[in-house]
Amino acid sequence: MLDRWTMPLTQKPLLRLAGRLANAGVRPDQVTIAAFAIGLLALPLLALEAYGGALAAILLNRLGDGLDGALARLTRTATDAGGFLDIGLDFVFYAGVVLGFALADPAANALAAAVLLFAFIGTGTSFLAFAIMAARHDLNRPHFQQKAFYYLHGLTEGTETVLALVAFCLWPAQFPVLALGFAAACLVTTATRLWGGYLTLRALPPGTR
Repeated sequence: MLDRWTMPLTQKPLLRLAGRLANAGVRPDQVTIAAFAIGLLALPLLALEAYGGALAAILLNRLGDGLDGALARLTRTATDAGGFLDIGLDFVFYAGVVLGFALADPAANALAAAVLLFAFIGTGTSFLAFAIMAARHDLNRPHFQQKAFYYLHGLTEGTETVLALVAFCLWPAQFPVLALGFAAACLVTTATRLWGGYLTLRALPPGTR
């Protein structure tokens, strides 16, 4: 929901950082993999209840997630392979953070973590399934031209997810309540994406659906 406003604000700073990386000969896929490796450190840190360190890993991961795309656009090296790697590792990272909270306090957090992972499956599959159809029918991306995949809107997008992960780390004792609240928002996103995607594809000319 917030991505259409936050993304334009981040593009100029990211492009400046990407310029420095380009001058150093760094490739976009290297940034993607490095950001994922850093982000995955959040899992053991959360399991050890080192929430400050986990928060730093999460924020660095999200910075890298923006940098790889900016670097690819700046150097004109954007590829479908890079976009695929980026989105695939993003979903693994998100799941790893949730797992980390479950391991930190299984008795208190495991059920809420399982519900949130269930909700993530809905947002992820509805997002990616529509992206496949959008590519097949050459649908455009009016608000997110910089994305490798068609970006189907929803109540919970990248910005909301980052804010939720930050909140989890800042108030770990409230994880069950925060996670269940965010899971509910994700389920709303899943429902609206499925319905919106269905209507969009149904509206295509006969013979192309």
